[in-house]
Amino acid sequence: MATDYKQLQEKFEKENFIDTSKAVWNYSLLTDEDVRNFQDGTNYSLYEKFGSRSLQVNDVWGMYFCVWAPNATFVFVTGNFNEWSKLSHQLRPRWDNSGIWEGFIPNVNLGEIYKYHIVGYKNRVSDKGDPFANFWELKPLTASITWDMFYEWEDDDWMKTREKHNSLEAPWSVYEVHLASWRRPDADDEDKYLTYDELCNELVPYVKEMGFTHVELMPVTEFPFDGSWGYQVTGYFAPTSRFGDPQGFMRLVDAFHQAGIGVILDWVPSHFPYDSHGLFMFDGDHTYEYADMRKGFHPDWNSYIFNYKRGEVKSFLISSARFWFDMFHIDGIRVDAVSSMLKLNYSREEGEWEPNEHGGDGNLEAIQFIKDLNHMVYRDFHGVQTIAEEATDWPGVSRPTYSGGLGFGMKWMMGWMHDSLDYFELDPIVRKEYQDKFTFSMMYYYDENFMLPISHDEVVHGKSPLLFKMPGDLWQKFANLRLFFTYMWTHPGGKLLFMGSEFGQTSEWNYKSELDWFLLKHASHTGAQTCLKSLNKILRQEPALYENQFNIYGFEWVDLNHREESVIVYKRKGKLDKDDLLIVLNMTPVVRYDWVIEVCGKEYKKEIFNSNDKEYDGNGDVYNKPLRTECVEEDNKKYRITLNLPPLAGLILK
Repeated sequence: MATDYKQLQEKFEKENFIDTSKAVWNYSLLTDEDVRNFQDGTNYSLYEKFGSRSLQVNDVWGMYFCVWAPNATFVFVTGNFNEWSKLSHQLRPRWDNSGIWEGFIPNVNLGEIYKYHIVGYKNRVSDKGDPFANFWELKPLTASITWDMFYEWEDDDWMKTREKHNSLEAPWSVYEVHLASWRRPDADDEDKYLTYDELCNELVPYVKEMGFTHVELMPVTEFPFDGSWGYQVTGYFAPTSRFGDPQGFMRLVDAFHQAGIGVILDWVPSHFPYDSHGLFMFDGDHTYEYADMRKGFHPDWNSYIFNYKRGEVKSFLISSARFWFDMFHIDGIRVDAVSSMLKLNYSREEGEWEPNEHGGDGNLEAIQFIKDLNHMVYRDFHGVQTIAEEATDWPGVSRPTYSGGLGFGMKWMMGWMHDSLDYFELDPIVRKEYQDKFTFSMMYYYDENFMLPISHDEVVHGKSPLLFKMPGDLWQKFANLRLFFTYMWTHPGGKLLFMGSEFGQTSEWNYKSELDWFLLKHASHTGAQTCLKSLNKILRQEPALYENQFNIYGFEWVDLNHREESVIVYKRKGKLDKDDLLIVLNMTPVVRYDWVIEVCGKEYKKEIFNSNDKEYDGNGDVYNKPLRTECVEEDNKKYRITLNLPPLAGLILK
C-alpha cells in the first residue's frame, strides 16, 4: 500500500487538475480570511463551506469536498460513485499549511454515500465520516450522504414574534422528550421509530394540548448508539437519520412553531465517542481532542474531550451551535455537562489532573469557549436562549459576559431538584422537621436565572419514576404528585418536566420502549395529566407566575410559621398588584378546616386552582367557594382569609 501512495504523490504533483477530464479538480470555496478565522477560532459559519457542497464548476455539476485533517498525508473521497475505490479521487491540501483538504469531483450527485479515506499520522489509515455532513446513513451503517439543505419555511409569524415567547419575562414550561421512546410504531421493536412527519402529527398536537410553552429534544445530532440517548455524538451538523432526512426535522420544528411552541435542542460540546468513523484520532492523531489524556479523556462516559484551546476546534463547535439556529430555526440550546467543561479536576482524583497556568482548577480555554459561544448566539439570533446544565456553585453562569459571567440565559437549578425530591420523598409525618430543606431554594434563587429541572436523569438507573418517589398508598402518591406539580409550577423560574411524568408513569424510563400510554385508561393517571394541563394554562394566563420570575419582586413568603402542621404560604407577584397570586400548600394528609391566613395587599376573592379537585381524581370535597375574606386593617390593606385545606394539596388564590 505504501508504494501505491508514493506513486499517487508523484502523479498528484505532475497533473493539471483544472483539466475537466481529471477525477478531482483543483477548486476552493474558501478565502484566505475564512482560513485565518478558522485557525483563530472565530469562523462560526464553517457549515457554509466545509463538508460536501453541490455546485457547478466550468458548466459541470458536481460535489465540492472540504475537510480539515492537519496530520494527514493523503485524503481521498470514496463512495458509491466510484465503487468505493480508496485511491481514485484524491483531495489536495491547501498551499497555506492549514491542514485543509479540498477539491471538486464532477458528476457526483446529491444522495451519494461517501467517506474520507485518510492516510494520517505515522501512516495510520482510516475511513471517516464527514464531520460536516448534514445527513448520515441509518445506523448501524456509518457513511455520510451528500445532501442539500433547501427548505421553504412556513413559520414567519413565530420568527417575527418569538422574542415574546422566549423572553425571560415569558412563561417557560418545557416538555423534555426523547423522540425514539415517546411513542413507537411497534412497541416491541426497539429499532422502529416514528418518522419526523409522524411526530408532527402526534407529538406536536399533544404538546399543544398539554399547554407546554416549549419542547426540549434530547440530542438529535447524529449518534451511533441508542444506549447513549444521543449524548455520544458523531454528526454535529446533522439531525439523526433514525427519523428521516434533514428536511423532515425542519418540518417538525416548523410544525411546533406553527403551533406556538418553542424548540430547545440538547447540545453536547463536552465530549465525543471513540467510534472508528467519528472524530476520535481523526487523521491518525489527536486532532479534535486534547492529546494529554488528563484533559482529553472523560472517565465518566468513556469518551474524549474537545481541545478547546485549538482555534479550529473552537470554530467547529461554535459553527455547530450556529448551524442549528441558522438552518433549523431553533429557539435555544441546552448545553450538556457544562460542569465537566469548566473544571479540570471534574471526576478526577488528585494526581489525575494538572492545574491551569494560575494554579487553579478551571479550564481557561473551555471557559473562554463558552463565553464566545454565548456571545455569538445572542449577537446573531434575536429572541433565543441558551441554557446550562451546570451543577456546581460556579458564579455567574447566567450572567452576561460583559459583567464577567459565562453568558447563558438560564441555568438548571439542580440544588432545587435534589432538595425538593428529598423533601417530597419523606413521610408527611416528618416533613415538619425538614421545612428548611423545602424553603432553602429561595436563599440562593436570585444568584442565577434558574430553570427547575425534573429531567430524564431523575427517572432512570434505579431512581424510580416520579410518581413512585412519592410516599404513602396509591391515593397519597397521586395526591403528592399533584401537590409537587403545584409547588413546581408556582415556584419562580422556568419549568422542565420529562415525558411520562405528566401522567404518572409507573416504570422507569427505558429508551428501548415507548411510554406507558395504556395507563391513561385509569382515572388517577388522566387526573394527574389534567392537573398538569390546568397548571400550564394558569402559568400562561397569570402574569404573576412569569413576569418577575427572575427578580426579587416576584416572590414573597407569607407564612412559614406553621412548621408543625407543614402548611406553607407564599405569594407570587406580577408587575401589577391586581395580578398577585397566593399559594397555599398543605404538605400532610390532614384536612384543615377554617385555616386562617393574614395577608397584606389586594383582597383575594377566589380559588382558581385546587389540586384536590375531582377533575384531577382528587376527593373534591374540600374547597373554598366562595372564598371567605375580611379586611382587618383598612389602612394597611390587611386581610384575613379563612380557608379549608384539602389533604396533600395545593391551592392558588387570586
